[in-house]
Parts: sequence; C-alpha cells; structure tokens
Amino acid sequence: MKRRILLYDSKEEDFVQKQIVTKFGKQLSSTIPFTRDIKLEIKEGVQIITYLSDEQLKALLDLAAGQFLELGLLPHPEMIHGKKSYGIKSDLEENIEHILKEKKVIKVDVLEANGIPVFNTILIGESLSLMSGSVAQYAWQRFWNKLRYFLKLFWNTRLNSFTIKAENQDEINTAAIGLIIVHHAQSSILSKRILENSLINDGKLHALILAPKSISGLLWFGLSSLFRTKRNYNLPPFAAHIKTSSLTIKADKPINYSQDGMLLSSDTLEVLIRKGALNMVPGQKLKLEPNGGGDDVYKIKALPRGDAKNELLQRKLPLINHATTEEFKDLFSNLRSSSMVSGVYLVLMFLATFIATLGLFGNSSPVIIGAMILAPLMAPIISLSMGVLRQERLLIVNSVKTIGWGVLIGYLCAILITWLTPLNIANDEILARIRPNLLDLGVAVGSGIAGAYASAKSEIAKTLAGVAIAVALVPPLAVSGIGFGWTNWDIFQGAFLLFLTNLSGMVLAAAMTFLLLGFSPFRLGRRGIVYSLVVVGLISFPLFFGFMDMVKENNVISKLNGYEINGVILRDISVRSFKPLKLTVKIVGETSPDKEKLELIKSEIETLIGEEVELEVTVALKVY
Repeated sequence: MKRRILLYDSKEEDFVQKQIVTKFGKQLSSTIPFTRDIKLEIKEGVQIITYLSDEQLKALLDLAAGQFLELGLLPHPEMIHGKKSYGIKSDLEENIEHILKEKKVIKVDVLEANGIPVFNTILIGESLSLMSGSVAQYAWQRFWNKLRYFLKLFWNTRLNSFTIKAENQDEINTAAIGLIIVHHAQSSILSKRILENSLINDGKLHALILAPKSISGLLWFGLSSLFRTKRNYNLPPFAAHIKTSSLTIKADKPINYSQDGMLLSSDTLEVLIRKGALNMVPGQKLKLEPNGGGDDVYKIKALPRGDAKNELLQRKLPLINHATTEEFKDLFSNLRSSSMVSGVYLVLMFLATFIATLGLFGNSSPVIIGAMILAPLMAPIISLSMGVLRQERLLIVNSVKTIGWGVLIGYLCAILITWLTPLNIANDEILARIRPNLLDLGVAVGSGIAGAYASAKSEIAKTLAGVAIAVALVPPLAVSGIGFGWTNWDIFQGAFLLFLTNLSGMVLAAAMTFLLLGFSPFRLGRRGIVYSLVVVGLISFPLFFGFMDMVKENNVISKLNGYEINGVILRDISVRSFKPLKLTVKIVGETSPDKEKLELIKSEIETLIGEEVELEVTVALKVY
C-alpha cells in the first residue's frame, strides 16, 4: 500500500483533524503542519497530500526542488490559482475520494518566472479586459470587471518598450501596452477561449503581447469585449502570440508585473518551463491529451517595430491609427495613378454612358447595372478625397481634371444618343433619378466609406464593383444628358443634383475614412474636411426638401390607398407633382361614376389630405 503523508496549513489545524484526517482514516500514514523551514527528504513510494494555500504550495515546490515528489492536491480556500492550473475541483470529499481511487500519476510541467513557480498568469503592464472575470464567480462580477477594465482604456494609453527573446528565435524590439503569460489552456478564462493544443505537459508556455496602435482600435476592442461570450472570443487584431519553452523580457526601466495576483518588479524577467518537474495525481478537471500541442508558435506580425515602434513610444497613443510608411506609399502611388486621365479611362467612360443611356431609354435595370460596373469614375473620386484630405494640390487638380473629362464625355455621349433616338417620354428608370433626397446622400456616404476602405485594403479591392453599383454615378449623369438633349430642365436639374450628391457625399465620406485609417493627421486634414462639409451642407438643402416631398407622398399614398368613398375603392395612388398637388388614382366600383360622384370623391380626398388636389382618374369596374 502506498504511504501517504498529509502536509497541511497549520492555521487550519481543527478543520484538518475533523474533516480531512477522519476521511482518509488508515490510508494516511502521518500528518505534518507546513512551515517555511520544514525539511523534506522524500523517497519514492511516498505520496504527499497537500492542504495548502497558493503561496505555501509554491514554497513547498521550492523546498523539494530536485527531489522526487508525488503530489495529491486538496482544495484549500486560498489555493485559487493552483486549483485552476491543476484542474482541482472545489469539493473536498470528492477530491479525497479521487486521490484514494486514482492509481495513475502523471508528470506535469511547472512554469517559473525568475525562479518562482507560477500557477496561473503573469501580467505585465495592462491586460485590459482580456483577463477580466478570470476569478469572478458570478456573471455580474465578471461584467463589472469588464466594465472597469473598459473604463481604463482612457487612462492606460501609453506603450512601453520591450525586448523579447524566445527560445530559438531572434530578439524582438517592440512596444506594447502589456503582456499576458500563461502556462496552458486551462489556467485562465482567457486561455481556455483562445488557445488551442495547449497542455500542462507539453513543455510550452504562451505569451500574448498587446500592442494597440490607436485609442480607437483599443476602444472598439473594449466595447466588443464588454459583451463578449465564449462563442465569439477571439484574440484582438493588435495582439501577438508566442508559444515557446522559455522567454526573456527586458525593458528600459524596471518591469512591474503581477504573478498570480502578487505584485513584483525586476529589471529582467526570465520565464521558462521546467519540463516534467512534478509527479501528481491529475485533477478531475484537468484535460490530458497524449498528442498535439508540442510545436512552437511565433505570430508577431501585429507588433510595431522600427520607425513604427519609435513613433508610438514618443507620445501617448493617438486617437486614430496612423498608417505605416509602406501602407501610405502603396496607397498614394495607386491614387496618384488613378487621378490621371488615360485613354482607357475615356473609352470606358464613353462605353459606360453609352450603355447606361440605352438602358435608360429601354427602361432596363440589368443594362443600367452593367453600365455601373463598367464606369471608371469611382477611382478619380477616391483620389480626389485623399487630395482634399491631405491638401495635395497636384492630386486635387489631376483628379478634378479626370472627373471633368469623364463628365464631359458622358454628357456628349448621352446628348448625342438622345438626339438620335426618337423616344421622348420619361419612363420609370429616368423618373427615378430626377428627385434626389437625403436618402441618396446616405447611399453616397456609405459608398464613399466602402470605396476608401476597399482602396486602402488591397485584399478587399474586389468589392469596388459592388460600391460602384451602390452609388450609381453614370446613370444620373446620363439622365442629366437626356434632359439636356430634350431641353427638359426639370429632368436635367434633378439628375445633375443627384450626380453632385453622389460626388460630394463620396468625397466627404472617403476623406473621413482615410482620416480614421490614419492616412493623414487631423491638423492636416481639418481644412479639407471642413470644405467638404460646407459643400455637402449646401447640397443638403434641396435634398431635405426632396426628402420632405417623399415623406408627404408616402403619407398621401398611405391615407388614400384602399380607402372606400361612396361605394368605390381607391387603388394605385401616385403623386405626379406637389405644386399644385396632382394625383393619379384608380377607382374600383360596380358602376362607372358620373361627374357628380367624381366631384364627391375629389372633395373627400381633399378633406383627407387637407389641401386642394388635381385628379387624374382611372375607372375599374367589378364584374361578378
């Protein structure tokens, strides 16, 4: 029979004798109160059962260093981190029964920081909400911890310099707001949710390095983490992940860190894994897998280095992320190229307008959509937005020239086709583009944001075709040309206002997006943003009245459609004009109404609407 010795916290003498010793009975050889100066000479075949706090258990591991040590752990009230690391359940009787029945003993690793065992987590700097709730028992406590960390976002906004050296890897000089180091995936709520293939006996530790580049990015992550659940927990985009056997961390000043809740400080932090340091009865909640988890991980792409690191260290974290030099060079080169007039651009502009004009005359939505995809106007507009933002005169001039040539080609093409086409009636597709309102400005703003974002992110540039369809730049230009060709100034002005709405809304929104993506400091982009806002503000006045007309039209239709007057039902209501208010109405009844009945219907409609109307009536008879 295995010889078992109980090593216990002397402060819990009465509890140990009444609740633990009695339950072990004859299975326990002896009991020893633990003290810091205890001398242990442990031989094979002896199992140490511990009822100790976290700090006492760490002291025991130090005292027994280099000796064969077989452990069975009981849940002490102050063994918070040890329970999590070794998968120990909180129920005392269940653990005693498990230790007596379990014959398997496993070798487990021990994480050490500067020679001190670590059960759960090492935190350097600020971990924000990543670790919130790791020891909280109730949902409201976890939420409060997350909220508290979220509020810290506004105060902990300065990065610190770190030099990090992982085993078999080159040294990294970077800047970070904090680091989180854990032993394995079960040692904390964080690691359970985001670390895979991580075991207590795989010889590896995990370091998560948090390096946000802006307050806005930090704020967004804080908001999302506040309501994060197990199903959607992912590592933030500004974090690096290193999985290795040992890690050396240095800084320009002493490193203040928390180790299992204990505050410490050191010039250098040496973190390593002592492979197979303990023989122990595995905890009931400890997941053990014989395979996997052994390969190193070195994902450090998110870490700022070189000039980017130096910039971040010089001041507090900026409100918005500043694009890297490489990102700015690549984008600016593409936009400068897009701002230039080329033969290809002019040919595509002519063909897009040609197709759009024919589609408009043919009242064909698919043809018009094809013209939208072909239209090249999106590129110089995005270039113009960057020029406006950064006050780049050459980029503005070239972009305006390119847009101007495109508009001119479009007008000439649309007017020529209008003169050659005998059709002169405005159909639904044409009429749909002569009454712009604030909703159209909203579409333009959304499209400008999407266009700028897609231009800045090469991996999603393929979505620009979808943006071109959404904002529809060429069709209103073609409709305006049709209005000019017909000398119908209402159609010309309405469609041209829609084109200007799309153009100005896109320039403003794209400039704002580039600003938020860090392609210009606010002091430089302020003037361009103000100018764009003024232009959009001026255009918004007629759009507001157009929107109010839409609201009025909707109210008229909702009041009249399906309404019954003197035995007839009103159907298919449409508003032809507002000043005076002209309505087209279909009346459905059993007999054809006479003039007197029509006058009564008109009077009832005026009473419902509250103003005089001109009616165009279509009669539909019910046949039984």
